[in-house]
Amino acid sequence: MRISRPLIAAATVVALGACSGGGAVDGGPGGSGVRDPYFPKAGNGGYDVGHYDLALDYEPDEEHLSGTATITARATRDLSAFDLDLRGLDVERVTVEGREARFNRAGQELTVRPADELHDGETFRVAVRYSGEPETITDPDDSEEGWLPTADGAVALGQPVGSTAWFPGSHHPSDKATYDLAVTVPEGFGVVSNGELRDERTSGGRTTFTWHTAEPMSSHVATVAVGEWETDRSTTDAGLPVYTAVDPRQADASRGVLKRIPEVLEWGEENFGPYPFSSAGAIVDRVEDAGYALETQNRPYFPGAPDPVLLVHELAHQWYGNSVSPKTWRDMWLNEGFATYAEWLWEEDEGGDTAQETFDALYAGTYYDDADAGDSVWAFPPADPPDAEHISASPVYQRGAMVLHKIRQKVGDDAFLALLRGWAAAHRHGNADTADFTAYVEKSAPDEDFTVIWDDWLHGDGRPDRP
Repeated sequence: MRISRPLIAAATVVALGACSGGGAVDGGPGGSGVRDPYFPKAGNGGYDVGHYDLALDYEPDEEHLSGTATITARATRDLSAFDLDLRGLDVERVTVEGREARFNRAGQELTVRPADELHDGETFRVAVRYSGEPETITDPDDSEEGWLPTADGAVALGQPVGSTAWFPGSHHPSDKATYDLAVTVPEGFGVVSNGELRDERTSGGRTTFTWHTAEPMSSHVATVAVGEWETDRSTTDAGLPVYTAVDPRQADASRGVLKRIPEVLEWGEENFGPYPFSSAGAIVDRVEDAGYALETQNRPYFPGAPDPVLLVHELAHQWYGNSVSPKTWRDMWLNEGFATYAEWLWEEDEGGDTAQETFDALYAGTYYDDADAGDSVWAFPPADPPDAEHISASPVYQRGAMVLHKIRQKVGDDAFLALLRGWAAAHRHGNADTADFTAYVEKSAPDEDFTVIWDDWLHGDGRPDRP
């Protein structure tokens, strides 16, 4: 099926307050990145995004994307120009507060110069019309992200910078926003995204699916999955909506594990505190459609049916990684170490290996059958990956979890559980870095000395001596 009247995408930033005034502003450019240590061009300086309103039109046969995106932002300094992150795609028109704006492209940077300069604290509207074939991006670790064509549609996976491939914005986890997303596809295709499905309408052989995400979300965990889906809606005993979408070829293999979502969420609330979002669920695609699972907000993405432990890992990310998000990509261990330790706690509660036994096996090098894999745990400190290629490497996951276990050993089970819950509450829907975490731990247990844990386990090179 083909698009007879392709829409042209516009990315728009909506005013929340007074429009841009005509007064003189001694402003400069906002900055082409937030100087992340591993992705310095990610995000943009000079403004904060509050909301994205994306209306997209996708033709799977032609792999053509177009639409309208509306973004709400507030200037954090006087601005004569500002940047948006966008890879590829053809930009056709830019307006700011309804007036034509000059723009230019350089790499992933779309630099916008409004007709009227913007004042510090002012909210403003930007409209960017764009369309084309979105890119699949190869990460520094050789995995693929961005817009991935699949056997029956496409899926957008954004970690760490893949969201730049399908909509313009400030693509860094430190700049969260709420989202409205409407995607129009040929009738017969389905669209799954984050948040809650607000509307589904078919007209003229095309169907529009409208999704709303009420809680702040980093762009790297935003998703769109286009394809053929078997969907299921239910609620937990507490009334939380659960929406699952499964490729029909994975339905039988997925049914049993997806029924455990309410059980895992209840377990998560017992350990981590109140679930931070207004809905939950999962997306299960074909095995060959992507090379990894991802903690897309509200609704983790899985290539093939997950086992219960992987389900636990990705749902734990809703607390640690999605609600409490990293300030920079150096802080990935705060995502992956916590989600990995959630696996250990689940196995312990399910009657499998205790967290201590898992820790012991990793330390002894017997956790993996492959000796090289065992050695890789000690390749670098979890809080200090050497470069962008390693932000998702084994030390970030396993050694990050070992840091948490050392804290548990130090403070005891009850205090550790309180710490897990308190950390999630203290930074709910916000951002945090390693310094925030170590300060929080020390404040939570002021009579304990964590120097060895920080120096040897969190930041130290090699395998620490074990007391």
